[in-house]
Amino acid sequence: MLKTPLGRFRAVALAEGLSVIALFFIAMPLKYAAGMPQAVKFTGWVHGLLFVLYLFALMEAAITYRWSFVRVVGGVFASLLPFGTFVFEARLRREAAEPAVEPVP
Repeated sequence: MLKTPLGRFRAVALAEGLSVIALFFIAMPLKYAAGMPQAVKFTGWVHGLLFVLYLFALMEAAITYRWSFVRVVGGVFASLLPFGTFVFEARLRREAAEPAVEPVP
């Protein structure tokens, strides 16, 4: 999975998506409900690192596979929404599984 730019992007996208879920649904409730701000500090740091890696992996895949500007903007937008990276990654996986069909002349 990590041998190609697309594989690296997909791996980082899944990790970044999991970090958002951990931040929003585990660390933030621990901070505000249990008074444990350390949870957000650590999880937020990991999420920030993964977000930067996501952007680098997105750019590497976009350059390698010559993605359109709209697809790249969609990838950036997906990173800003909870569960967005999962949806974007699933779309890429689905497109990769589709056989290439040449138009009939």
